[in-house]
Amino acid sequence: MRQRLRHPSPLSPLAAAALAAALFGGVPVTTVLLPSTVRAQEAVRPEVGRPLQAAQELIRARKFKEALAKVREADAVGGKTANENFLIERMRLAAASGAGDADTAAKSYEAVAGKLGGADKLRILESLAGTYYRAQQYGKAMQWGQRYFKEGGNSAAIRTLLIQSQYLSGDFAGAAKELTTEIQQAEKAGQAPGEDRLKLLMNATLKLNDTNGYVWAVEKLVTYYPKKEYWVDLLSRLQRKPNFSDRLVLDAYRLSLATGSMSRTNDYMEMAQLALQAGYPAEAKQVVDKGFAAGVLGQGAEAERHQRLQALVLKRVEEDKAAQAERIAQAQAAKDGSDLLSAGMNLVFAGESAEGLKLMQQGLAKGRLKREEDAKLHYGIAQVMAGQNGKALATLRSVAGKDGTADLARLWVLYARRR
Repeated sequence: MRQRLRHPSPLSPLAAAALAAALFGGVPVTTVLLPSTVRAQEAVRPEVGRPLQAAQELIRARKFKEALAKVREADAVGGKTANENFLIERMRLAAASGAGDADTAAKSYEAVAGKLGGADKLRILESLAGTYYRAQQYGKAMQWGQRYFKEGGNSAAIRTLLIQSQYLSGDFAGAAKELTTEIQQAEKAGQAPGEDRLKLLMNATLKLNDTNGYVWAVEKLVTYYPKKEYWVDLLSRLQRKPNFSDRLVLDAYRLSLATGSMSRTNDYMEMAQLALQAGYPAEAKQVVDKGFAAGVLGQGAEAERHQRLQALVLKRVEEDKAAQAERIAQAQAAKDGSDLLSAGMNLVFAGESAEGLKLMQQGLAKGRLKREEDAKLHYGIAQVMAGQNGKALATLRSVAGKDGTADLARLWVLYARRR
């Protein structure tokens, strides 16, 4: 998935006129005095002040190139004082910013930076970063954006510009670092990170071949923006991991169905068959029913095959109901709790959540389980299906395992938190 970068809206050519107003406060240049920290009450000569005054008016009219010509006229005057040079460079900076001449603006800034107050510096640095960004000189935009924050700036628009400049200049590691910090700060403040920021981080980590960073970004996306495409990406990546066990395929399908990210006919068919094989006919019926309701099953060239599966599932459900009491009795008499867990989970899928969870608890308490982590995962899933999301979170967070069990449990946690 590619993220289209947007230009930060606050930085437009109109900023040059505002910059001139900020630098000169709307006062005619002929009456402007140097700050007291430089030299007090030093007037500007008319031969310098008149073209600068004209440049100021041209900037207000957004005629930036003409303003630059007037600045050059003032600069051509001989024997200029330090104050006059200072004002010339300040006006040149404003005019060049509006004209999109970032290099000229940057040189003027360097000439006057030592004599500017903090607020003026931030306005100019903001304008320079934006001018370079609009000129698609992303490396320089990044440098000026970094200087802006070093001087104490805190504009969200410049933060966006800096990150996008890093990304577009190929500094994917820098962009990923800034984005991660921004996302964590938003979460710390109790706010949802912007979807565009998460998608940009996803793309940056993809460029870096940083699988862990990519998965972290997509997990944040499904946490705050649980769209189908994000779940599909996350689940497919999980199942492609070398250590992912085939026995967990049904559990992955369960999450795909729960999140609404299952859409292929073959997936519905395979999940229903796996549920039957695992001894969960009630779950298989849910899958088939949803497939037919969505129009995924019962259509096309294989509609008859889908109907045969539906008939088989209904038959198994009736057989299971008839043998349910005997099955539970045998499970309670068994030496380990595996059959109790299975019988209980089947009841949860059949809509008998209270009794089903009770049997699963008995199975966990009895112990001697072949796969204890699988058992906890299934108990957590059953709690989610029963609507006990708070309890499910505690159960799922306790699941360990390096064969995909813990990874899958973590994704179920993300789903349960959204519910």
